[in-house]
Amino acid sequence: MIYNQILIRLGDLTLKGKNQNVFLRRLYNLVYEKLDGLKVEIEIRHDRIYIHLNDENVDTVVERINLISGISSYSFVVKCDNDIETIKKTSLELMKEIVKEETTFKCDTRRADKNYPLHSLELTKVVSAYVLSNNKLLRVDVHNPNVTLHIELRNNACYLYNTQIKAMGGFPVGVAGKGLLMLSGGIDSPVAGYLAMKQGIEIECIHYESTPLTSIESAQKVVDLVKVISKYAPNNKIRLHMIPFKEIHMALLDNIPESYNITIMRRMMYRIAEKLARKRDCLCIINGESVGQVASQTLYSMNTINSVTNYPILRPLVTYDKSDIIAISQKIGCFDLSIKPFEDCCTVYVPKAPATAPKIDKALEYEKSFDYDKMIDEAVANCNSITIEKDSDIDLTMYGLEVREVIPEIKKEKHNNQ
Repeated sequence: MIYNQILIRLGDLTLKGKNQNVFLRRLYNLVYEKLDGLKVEIEIRHDRIYIHLNDENVDTVVERINLISGISSYSFVVKCDNDIETIKKTSLELMKEIVKEETTFKCDTRRADKNYPLHSLELTKVVSAYVLSNNKLLRVDVHNPNVTLHIELRNNACYLYNTQIKAMGGFPVGVAGKGLLMLSGGIDSPVAGYLAMKQGIEIECIHYESTPLTSIESAQKVVDLVKVISKYAPNNKIRLHMIPFKEIHMALLDNIPESYNITIMRRMMYRIAEKLARKRDCLCIINGESVGQVASQTLYSMNTINSVTNYPILRPLVTYDKSDIIAISQKIGCFDLSIKPFEDCCTVYVPKAPATAPKIDKALEYEKSFDYDKMIDEAVANCNSITIEKDSDIDLTMYGLEVREVIPEIKKEKHNNQ
């Protein structure tokens, strides 16, 4: 391969005002961290980062660059001396490598070095004429070319490239503070966590486990999902908080009308999440809700569920179609895990007719049937907090989670007519 560098562009970070340096320092730290252990050399400029490959495997470098939020795009680059003869010969060599059949092309020149003897248009004409005369597969199309040769002239060097690949975008993870992600074992919540990190939010995760009402495999699936998304996190680590939810789960099945079971379950989850978020200095709660996907995600349900807290709630997927969510899940490597058929506490006992427009006053009335405040405090106090890394090997039985040997009997509904 003729390319010897990768050029990284910073996108919106360069538009930041007085706090620009905070964003840039965070991004630089992530770049050094994610590329640690490779033979590459990192060169930082004001609006660019150059990765000198030093014969490192380019696919490995690209795989790691794609894990870094805050990068707008990148290009495979040939760096050469900026004398005109070298630029011409290197341009021809690059075009011969990438063009194998007849096609159209043009040159596009940016002259950051204003002292260079040729203006941008002059250099474009000289290089184009040389390349065309020595490569019979090319013809010029300045309006809609199949290949564009980009020439960037900078002090003491010239950079040539023909591709611009979209990167993760957003802002460097951690620059916006920390949020608590309500993580189930489904498709949506890991994607919500990824999108939150993409916008600069470092995440911790909370999962409500009801073993042995639910299987330990359900909880293990959550651990495995955290392992996958941890590769986007600082230091490839995410803190996972496993909330023992069985007692609350049983109280809901015993005391709450079936149609309101999921509504009040979610209200309990929000109460717990707020307590833990405050304890862990998280500035918001994040979840994977998308309007209308299930009964608990209608606007009526969201209003009733959300009324238990004034804490900021972020819903990155709120307007996404399911197909869009699945596409992101596949892209980040979560989908095959998410669709494993292990049910969590929200899906194990799905009501036949869940309320789609639950009322706050009804929810409050039903909640009087058991002492949930004490149960919530105990659940938070007995939380198992685990640091998950992308290569973690976690045995959940070490944290008190129970293996289900027989399927527990489902409680009979006491309030069928309510």
